[in-house]
Amino acid sequence: MTTLDLSADAVTLTEQLVNIESVSGNERAIADAVEVALRALPHLTVTRRGDTVVARTELGRGERVVIAGHLDTVPLNDNLPARREDGVLHGLGTCDMKGGDAVILRLAATVPEPNRDVTYILYEAEEIEAEFNGLNLLAQSDPGLMVADFAILMEPSGAIVEAGCQGTMRVDVTTVGERAHSARSWKGVNAIHGAADVLTRLNAFEERRPLIDGLEYREGLNAVFIAGGVAGNVLPDECVVSVNYRFAPDRSEAEAEQFLREFFDGYEVTVRDSAPGAVPGLGLPAAKAFVEAVGGEVRPKFGWTDVARFSALGVPAVNFGPGDPMLAHKQEEHVPMAHIETCERELRRWLGGES
Repeated sequence: MTTLDLSADAVTLTEQLVNIESVSGNERAIADAVEVALRALPHLTVTRRGDTVVARTELGRGERVVIAGHLDTVPLNDNLPARREDGVLHGLGTCDMKGGDAVILRLAATVPEPNRDVTYILYEAEEIEAEFNGLNLLAQSDPGLMVADFAILMEPSGAIVEAGCQGTMRVDVTTVGERAHSARSWKGVNAIHGAADVLTRLNAFEERRPLIDGLEYREGLNAVFIAGGVAGNVLPDECVVSVNYRFAPDRSEAEAEQFLREFFDGYEVTVRDSAPGAVPGLGLPAAKAFVEAVGGEVRPKFGWTDVARFSALGVPAVNFGPGDPMLAHKQEEHVPMAHIETCERELRRWLGGES
């Protein structure tokens, strides 16, 4: 079994993690290595569920925080093993998100008495369907292990705090018509032509820009697919426009659905996919202290991340990790070593460890 050296610096530890191949569904080896390394630390209580490993301090502090990262990666693309070049670490998972995982492991090993109790979660299957997601499964089997006053998900964010996340909902908007031969089109109703009104409404959409904890979130409503047609000489009797709504975290999924049904009033609307947003909770003491500790700069998160799973449990959460999220899943994935070092240093300071 591959072993991890938690006494190594965070960049070296990132390299060790990257070189343990852990494409989604194949996390056993990396979870084994993480579990063995963490169980060797007497100040932590370690629990394993599947290929998700949870380690907790039990110091009786007045506040508990979660620091979490996923262990899996997307499939290989001729980008292993890891390699260093000019202050950058290259390789699958360096950015998304083994640099963040290395920071978690370093903190777990080297800050035995943090000023807050900490739950470290390293979980499986983030990159595939939600039913396999380690946080999702943990919330079902052991929700108590995810309870905290504040959570940090170490998704790549350029080593800057990205607070909360947008919700996302995809719906199908259906227009109906009547089939007819295209040579006698007056005998039917063209459902594709009927979709013009749906597209007109989308073009006229005025985005909401609510301020939440002092951050401006921008909403988006866009057609992402359109399908219709029977044959080259037949007027179609149905057309489906798939629409993706990225809504600010001050709206629930139910409110987002109600908005869409009202926006597309007169049409059949079917929800195909949905996930809630996450409020940042920057007014809470733990969040305030965290933002101050890492330099005070905060951006809203445009997109969806697993912080929403904490928000669903009533735990405000932010994204904070090394790497540029635009490089995630790319063959040339890499992370600046300085990002890894910055995240470790600032989190260590926040937890009351030596800088």
